[in-house]
Amino acid sequence: MAMLSREAIKALGFLSAGEDLQISERASFYGVDRIALGNSVRIDDFCVLSAGAGGISIGDHVHVAAYSSLIGGGRIVLSDFSNISSRVSIYSSNDDYSGSAMTNPTVPAEYTCVTHADVFVGKHVIVGSGSVILPGATLEEGVAVGALSLIKRRCKAFGIYAGNPASRIKERKRDLLEVEKRLKADKAI
Repeated sequence: MAMLSREAIKALGFLSAGEDLQISERASFYGVDRIALGNSVRIDDFCVLSAGAGGISIGDHVHVAAYSSLIGGGRIVLSDFSNISSRVSIYSSNDDYSGSAMTNPTVPAEYTCVTHADVFVGKHVIVGSGSVILPGATLEEGVAVGALSLIKRRCKAFGIYAGNPASRIKERKRDLLEVEKRLKADKAI
């Protein structure tokens, strides 16, 4: 995977770009002036980040794995130490599927009924491969989402969620909070 140089990242025009960034030259960005990147962020091949009016905010030590997408008009936040596995789709906008309006971005807005809602991914969240997160979802701190899950609502802190739609299946350990403290002490973060 070929990574962009610091100069190339700066030239893209991000709202902000931290240090120690690893961004694939095969990733695509739209609305780049509404995308903020923290420190130690890695975005892999074939990811698509398309920031609408709400923007995209990515914290420190965040990984967005290959073929993932973050798309929509609402705000999308990926908090520190979160991990988005491959082929995850996060949407902050949604068409009306009822048939009362037309759909797709080639149709003028006055003929569609697109809704927007913010998506929040908390610290230490991990989202398994192939999962879909819909507009308005909140994944509180420490949530783990199993592969191929559909997240439509709030997931409570340190729960493990799986399924379509996802439901809480068990509690997640909190040991990683102590590991974070050690990392910060070792690296003087």
